[in-house]
Amino acid sequence: MDVNLQFWSTEGKSFFHRFLHWTDILDPTTLLKSNAEIEKSRLLLQTGAQTLQEPLRDKKVKQAWKLSLSSVHPGTGEIIPLVFRPPAFLPLVTPLVFASLLPQRGAKQAFIWQFLFHAYAAGFTIANGNATPKTEETALPQKLPEKQLLLSTGAISYAACIGAFPHFVMTQNRVNNPSMQTFFRKILPIPLLACLSAFNVMIVRGTECENGIEVMDKNGKVVGVSQKAGLKAVQETALSRAAFFGTAVIIPESLLYFLQRTNFLLSNPHALTPLRLLMTVSALGALLPVSFSVFPQLGEIKRDDLEKEILTSTEETVLFYNRGV
Repeated sequence: MDVNLQFWSTEGKSFFHRFLHWTDILDPTTLLKSNAEIEKSRLLLQTGAQTLQEPLRDKKVKQAWKLSLSSVHPGTGEIIPLVFRPPAFLPLVTPLVFASLLPQRGAKQAFIWQFLFHAYAAGFTIANGNATPKTEETALPQKLPEKQLLLSTGAISYAACIGAFPHFVMTQNRVNNPSMQTFFRKILPIPLLACLSAFNVMIVRGTECENGIEVMDKNGKVVGVSQKAGLKAVQETALSRAAFFGTAVIIPESLLYFLQRTNFLLSNPHALTPLRLLMTVSALGALLPVSFSVFPQLGEIKRDDLEKEILTSTEETVLFYNRGV
């Protein structure tokens, strides 16, 4: 079992502990660290005898954990590309979310912003998902990566088209009723964003449901590859992603609905956009560690819920898997 998963097995048993750790892991200053520093931190954790028993008491060890958890994939042990590391998610996704929800001059501009948002979300999902299991005979992936690339491209394009649909309706002047204009401009984009974010995760990580992911016993020994565990991991991630974006957008929009009627915004309408940006950044920043903490990083699944071939390979009643982010 990778040291990152060993960390979550001891430090991630409750939502409160996971939340505190993620608020620390998401520190964007870790993005300034070099690959050499990350590898040095990993080496310290892998060779230290007491790091897993007392992982956070020593300042140097605590920093090593922070670098490892924020920069290294727990399934492969490889360093995650800089722009797809968890600390980079908020700085990069926030302007994309904000721009994709603003009124656009045309459907083309709306599609471009939607495409960029879903493309980045897909890249982040792939980089932080489960690695494709390898066959023992060939040590090669069971499925070609081209299939996942094709599915991801299709999912991004479809989500961008559906996400841009309300903007298309408004720019084509096909709605004259004020109530319907409010619906297409203010209400519909929020559930669309949440649903399409979940859809993005389900399709992009769909190979995990098809090929399965590795399940381990409490000692970290891989006992098999399970499609049911893969489905559970993907569903949990998709649900947390949908709840994150949906809640993070509806909160500032709801507050702005009431603030727009105040004397300050009535007399200073140009302050609305900066205020919306500030509230969106605050909501996304506050809810991101919550989203990553809702489900354990080291997921649990009962042996009886797995495939028959795994039932005969172990006596453990509960097995574990990497959920991904």
